[in-house]
Parts: sequence; structure tokens; C-alpha cells
Amino acid sequence: MLAGAAVLVVVAAFRGWLPPAVDHAVSVVDSVRGRELSEDATFSDTSLYVALYGHPGAPVLGSLGEQDVDAAIERAQRVARDYAGNDRPVVATFEIITTVASSSAGADGDYSNEFPEETFTPWIDAAADAGVHVVLDLQPGRDTFPSQLAEIEGLLAQPHVSLALDPEWRVGPGERPGGGRIGSVDGQEVNDTIDALDQLVRRYDLPPKMLVVHQFTDSMVTYRSIIRGTDNVTVVFQMDGFGSLDLKRRSWDRMVADLPPGALTGWKNFYDEDQPTPTPAETLAQRPAPTYVSYQ
Repeated sequence: MLAGAAVLVVVAAFRGWLPPAVDHAVSVVDSVRGRELSEDATFSDTSLYVALYGHPGAPVLGSLGEQDVDAAIERAQRVARDYAGNDRPVVATFEIITTVASSSAGADGDYSNEFPEETFTPWIDAAADAGVHVVLDLQPGRDTFPSQLAEIEGLLAQPHVSLALDPEWRVGPGERPGGGRIGSVDGQEVNDTIDALDQLVRRYDLPPKMLVVHQFTDSMVTYRSIIRGTDNVTVVFQMDGFGSLDLKRRSWDRMVADLPPGALTGWKNFYDEDQPTPTPAETLAQRPAPTYVSYQ
């Protein structure tokens, strides 16, 4: 059983006094708690998460968008089954790019395209019904990760939804994403995002979540040593470089050499860019063993 239903009933009774964003998030949590959500879909640091990565309806952005939601559920479960037989439960996962970095400023000038929640709710709801975990990925452009987290609070308020940060697409004033430029984030902004996610978990009495940080160069995450998870938020650093297996392993060795205390690890495979795509056995051979594996 999911805890906190009684608390949400009390909150809902006073919903007229809540600001609109909070009111919406409470509505989302109520609707999910009213369903039979598989506990397998919530985060546990003892499980292995295997994800399709991408944006709904956009095949160019990854494997998740190459089919509709029902077919994506089936494909995610099939890919996850390839990892069965290791010593951990395997959880099929969606990693959904929720904000997409752009070379154009857009109306708000942040070089990041945002989408209405309705773009993602069918995928998040279908995942809940199927026992599939969801990770929402942010590509903020000139915006900040905490600011974009606040914009998707209603989606993150669901118990089976975690968060990913992609510093490659986080650029500073006067810069724009793409064109060979690799962005970066500093450790304090990551900690601020962790704190915001932790507060959301406590506010809605949710199960713990993971915060995935993509990294394939040292410069993508500066002052990394200060990053700390919480009791409610487990930090996972994911090596998401592509190329030959030897090249990927060298990137992995650099990434794990000085992990912050308590951080777990993740690995990313590419169907098209890797030479060839690593097998599940090759993927799980890394040390420390990855908690999170995604496929683009």
C-alpha cells in the first residue's frame, strides 16, 4: 500500500485554499493513488532500471519515440527482460525528454522547448498501469534545472516518476545549445534541484525518487564533490557517451573515479552510434555495477 492517502484526503478538503500549481499536483497524486499502482514501478536502490530514452512522437530523439505508447510499453518490458537473471529485480523504465533544448531562443528566450503536460500524461499513466518506472529528463538551455523542475511539479508528484538532468544542454548567458558545444552545471545547482525534489517528496508523502545526472566529460558537472543525495533522493551519475566499447569504458572510468558519497551509477547504450551496441552482459560488467541503463 502507498502511504499518505489520509494526508491527501485532508489536503484535498482544503483544496480551495491551495495555489493552482499545488492544487493540480494534489489532483494528480489523488488520481494515481486511486489506482492499483504496482510497487515495482516506484524507485528502490536495490533494483536495476532499464529504460527506453526519447520524446513521444519524435524518433530522431531516441528509441522511446519510435512507436506509440502501448508499443513502447511492450518494447521497454522486452528490453528489460534481457537483463533478467542478475541478482537484482529489473524494472522496465521510460526516460522521457520533457524539455528539449533548441538552437532558437523561443518566445521565453531560454533556448528550451517546453510542452503541455498532456503530451506526457498518457505515457506516465500507461507506465503506472504496467508497472513501468518513469524518469523525466530536462534539457534547460539557458534556464536552470530547479526552475524547470517547478514547471513539471504536477508530473513529478506521481509516485512512480523520477527526474534526470542533462547538463550537456545547460548553457550560460550568451550561449546557445548545440553546434558542438557541451554545456555544464555546477554542483550547487544540482544540490538545489535535489533539495527541491526532496521537498516535493515530503510535501506529497511520496516514495523515494532517483535523480539521474548525465555525464560524459569532467567539465559537464563542476564542483561535483559537494553533491549530496537525501533520504528521499538518490543521485545516479550516468555515463552517456557513445562510441566503441573501449571508448565508453574509458569515459566510465573517469566518471566513477571520484563519485560523491552515496551516489550510484548508470550507463547509456545507443542503438545507432555505438560500435556495436553493448550487450546486457557487457553493460553490467562495469564496476560499480550500474543501477540505471538507458537505450537511445
